[in-house]
Amino acid sequence: MLKNNLASKTPDIDSPQVTKHLIKVIIAVVVIISAWMTFYTIDEGHVGIVKRFGEATTQVNPGLHTKVPLADTIEELEIRTRKNAESLKASTYEQMPVTAEVSVNWTVIRSEAFELYKNYGGLDQFENRILDPRLRSATKDALARFKAEQIVQNRGQVIQKIEETLLSEMTEFPVKLDSVQIENLVLPPKYLQSIETKQTEKNLAAAEEHRLERQKLEAQREVNTAEAKRDAEKARADGSAYAITTEAKAEAEAIKLKGLAEAEAIKKKAEAIKTSKVLVEYVKAQQWDGKLPTTVMGSDQGILWNMKEK
Repeated sequence: MLKNNLASKTPDIDSPQVTKHLIKVIIAVVVIISAWMTFYTIDEGHVGIVKRFGEATTQVNPGLHTKVPLADTIEELEIRTRKNAESLKASTYEQMPVTAEVSVNWTVIRSEAFELYKNYGGLDQFENRILDPRLRSATKDALARFKAEQIVQNRGQVIQKIEETLLSEMTEFPVKLDSVQIENLVLPPKYLQSIETKQTEKNLAAAEEHRLERQKLEAQREVNTAEAKRDAEKARADGSAYAITTEAKAEAEAIKLKGLAEAEAIKKKAEAIKTSKVLVEYVKAQQWDGKLPTTVMGSDQGILWNMKEK
């Protein structure tokens, strides 16, 4: 009887109500999973490549997007600047062995990222199949065009040649190359020592040439100073001589003019005397000293009276 009572109190797990609850839970889980699989986001600095059953179909920008669950998968493609570095062995123009580490900064063009993914399957494959081999080739070609001494003393010209070659080979690909750098350059130690010795000798020769050139300039400066002083003295003497000559000419001209004026006046006075008795009397009056004669008789006559006495 006790068994019968316990059996009657145990719930029936196969009842329709339990089944309904189980179905609801399963449906809710499926909905949640489907919703989770429907929405996705693309981070900034990337683009999304949507693949439907493995085939790339479209490109999406950063942000929130939706997809078809189970049918669509998303691949993110970085479009920020990336850096690729290569370590390689090459030879200089004179067949000197050299080891170089070279790098290039590059960026995927956003509008052409889909084509890059579709043709090469992603950035890693593009680097391995396209970019890295061309970077190595351009570096070896550039190093082979210069002597070791030129490479050591002017690394920039080697970098410029690498960039020119690499740019010409990458024009057909959907990427933008920013800059190339030679981060490390290793030459045989013995050759480096010879380059340093030669450079030291060049520096000493340049310093001696500079010293001689400076002495030459100083000597020329002294010559210029002496010539300038001489020219100044000559100019001063010429100026004084010119002033004296001018003054003498002016004085002579003034004397000449004065003489002419006096001669002209005398001439006119003489002519006036000839034609006017009044002028003669006037001239006599001008020349009279204001004293009356002391006698009225000539000098050989006896004095009639003395006009001085009162």
